[in-house]
Amino acid sequence: MSQIKVLVVDDSVFTRKRLVDMLASDSEIAVIDTAQNGLEAIEKVKSLKPDVVTLDIEMAGMDGLTALGHIMSECPTPVVMVSTLTEEGSEATAQALLEGAVDFIHKPTDAVGVKLYQVKDELIAKVKAASKARLKKLSSTAPSGFNGKASFESSVASQKLVMIGASAGGPRALMEVLPRLPKNFPSPIVVVQHMPQGPFIKSIAKRIDNESNIHVEEAQNNDRLKPGVALIAPGGCHILIEKGGIVKFNHGPAVNSVKPSVDVMMGSGAAIYGPSSVGVILTGMGVDGAKGMELIKLKGGRTIAEHESTCVVYGMPKAVIESGHADEVVPLDQIPQEIVKAVGEKNNDYKLHGQPRVQILCK
Repeated sequence: MSQIKVLVVDDSVFTRKRLVDMLASDSEIAVIDTAQNGLEAIEKVKSLKPDVVTLDIEMAGMDGLTALGHIMSECPTPVVMVSTLTEEGSEATAQALLEGAVDFIHKPTDAVGVKLYQVKDELIAKVKAASKARLKKLSSTAPSGFNGKASFESSVASQKLVMIGASAGGPRALMEVLPRLPKNFPSPIVVVQHMPQGPFIKSIAKRIDNESNIHVEEAQNNDRLKPGVALIAPGGCHILIEKGGIVKFNHGPAVNSVKPSVDVMMGSGAAIYGPSSVGVILTGMGVDGAKGMELIKLKGGRTIAEHESTCVVYGMPKAVIESGHADEVVPLDQIPQEIVKAVGEKNNDYKLHGQPRVQILCK
């Protein structure tokens, strides 16, 4: 089996060496080169064609976000961002995930190096996962939501609950789905995007909200579900849906090795909403969400999975599709329309306006 070729980009000699040493400790990974700034990174991505790039956000000269934009538009390559734990670093990480980075790791700020080695296993796992991502050049099309209104069976749609699960590549997929729902969307939405504890979901929700006709925000404990409002579960915490449409947090152990878990969210929602449940699984690694979608189907609800052709990582949708629990399997740009139809659009003639901002294609 061929090794995963990695380009390490960081303006710190110390951090570059540590990252290289950690990655080189795994026989399946080969660090083919390093770069110390964004401009050098772009040139080496084009010439060396690595399988994965680890990219520092804060660098002198051209920073990581600027470099990411060039990489995604000129030579799309899976990127794992290296982020600080500062507020500014969290905002930049959220932006990077929405602009195409597959994942991120925390970059410790101490000069001793002990903490840096604590991320070794996480780094290796995320680089291996990122190597499976499939990307295409980003289009330059501006985000385009649907500014009109769809016609809904109000008595039906207002009783529905839409539950969306995503992992690797999810923030960018959510930026494709949520902003393209109509402003009179009548049902509440709950989203689980795999994310560690921290301020990242709040930043991601704020950015998606700015582009959307519906309202998007990070969920809070005891929130009440509302029509046309999408609540995204905070990182590092399970989210449960209880009677009366109340959101509750749960700090129990990880499920499917993740927290928050899509299965936990969908299982609780299906138990309450039954046939009025709508489940959606987007791009992501692993099998989280497969059991939840099965429960939705058993309760008589509707299920939608993203087609392999547009998944950044075809893991979670694959598990749902192969188990036979997806009613609809469609590319990412058709997901919003399927959601609208599933919640009770009367004439099934709702059409999205504009073009998707991001285009993704399998290799």
